[in-house]
Amino acid sequence: MRLLLIGPPGSGKGTQAVRIAEHFGITHISSGDLLRRHVADGTSIGRAIEAYVKRGDLVPDGIVMDLLRKPVSTASQGSGYVLDGFPRTVEQAEAAYLVAKTLGASVRIALYLDVSRDELIRRLLARGKETGRADDTEDVINHRLQVFEDHTRPLLDYYARREELITVNGARPVDEVSWSVIVQLQRVHRQLGSRKP
Repeated sequence: MRLLLIGPPGSGKGTQAVRIAEHFGITHISSGDLLRRHVADGTSIGRAIEAYVKRGDLVPDGIVMDLLRKPVSTASQGSGYVLDGFPRTVEQAEAAYLVAKTLGASVRIALYLDVSRDELIRRLLARGKETGRADDTEDVINHRLQVFEDHTRPLLDYYARREELITVNGARPVDEVSWSVIVQLQRVHRQLGSRKP
């Protein structure tokens, strides 16, 4: 299974990605975790992207694609992956598709977690108090949500045309969301089973 998870900040992508990976025995790849790790470790990449991460802006495409190329390729040679946090624009998706096609690692299913803006803000402010994440302040949250609307939401139309797009109500309790996600993924995965990757 090769799956892309799409959702605004605070929609529960990280939590659901971990559960999906565990249930289906696939690899969870989080672009955000990889980027934050580089910032925390003070690597050359981390220093180059730190300002983008703190502002809630998109990190340049080339950097993210370079970071993801090896883990996506490795996971595709195994049982598959759930990719969380990339691509974030149609341009990234088109570039990633060309790279993934040469690696035999193209996404086959896109899953969208749909949550209202008010609920997202509530969740992110609560997370910021708990974890102290630099990008969970009110100004940065509003900016990140606007970036999602402007740049990432168009991916839904893109993947609806190109792949199998599943939309799940992500505002429900976590376990209910997980159950709905797994049921729908199993159904679509069976449908895709007879098709060529």
